[in-house]
Amino acid sequence: MDIMTQRRAGKSGLHRLPSGAFTVDAQGNLVSSTVPQWVPESLVVEIGRQILAVFKGADAARLPFSELRVHYEAFRITAREMRGGAIVFLSPKSPLQLRPAA
Repeated sequence: MDIMTQRRAGKSGLHRLPSGAFTVDAQGNLVSSTVPQWVPESLVVEIGRQILAVFKGADAARLPFSELRVHYEAFRITAREMRGGAIVFLSPKSPLQLRPAA
């Protein structure tokens, strides 16, 4: 099956950037999620584990750190520490918020 046939069949594999929120406990287990089902759970869990690693590293260094914001060109991740776990917000930026290419 060539690329054009895949696109016509709707199997191009392209999706919108996900938006939603999820929470992870102190061990990195997914507790709740409003992220779309087409986003692999393993990806959501991995994002959560990386967020927890940042918070644990800050705690070990005795830095007062309770919120993390990561800004990409078209995507934003905001995370807040919650008693060892975290709540993570995923939000794509609208086309109007994107900077034009230089």
